[in-house]
Amino acid sequence: MGLDEAAMIVAGIGFRRGAEAFEITALIQRALAEAGIAPGRLAAIATAHDRAGDAAIRDAASAFGLVPEGFTPEALLACDARVPTRSARIEALRGVGSLCEAAALACAGPDSRLVLDRIASGSVTCALAFRPETRQRAEG
Repeated sequence: MGLDEAAMIVAGIGFRRGAEAFEITALIQRALAEAGIAPGRLAAIATAHDRAGDAAIRDAASAFGLVPEGFTPEALLACDARVPTRSARIEALRGVGSLCEAAALACAGPDSRLVLDRIASGSVTCALAFRPETRQRAEG
């Protein structure tokens, strides 16, 4: 895949009410495996701001040593043009084609791109984005 070893990897998560932490954790692990990325490279887990406090995503994030980051509708909408997946249900509810893709991109920043488009399990969706780290040139 050629990802820079310093690239920040973000898992964007969408989930239905009632989803369990183990399902979120399992889907993140599956996404990382499909993308060929070691779990230790996961730097952030992102979702909608109104879901970031749910126990399921908090517990899933803690399995990776992380705390979920929540993004406002405006931040998600700002990434919608870069979201390849279009779900009519999510567009009606959230105004974006894919919550998980938009959350991953919003968290990884304006220069980010998806390394894995949305995958799904019964109640959870996950996408992976990365942002190459900016390396400062040594002076001297």
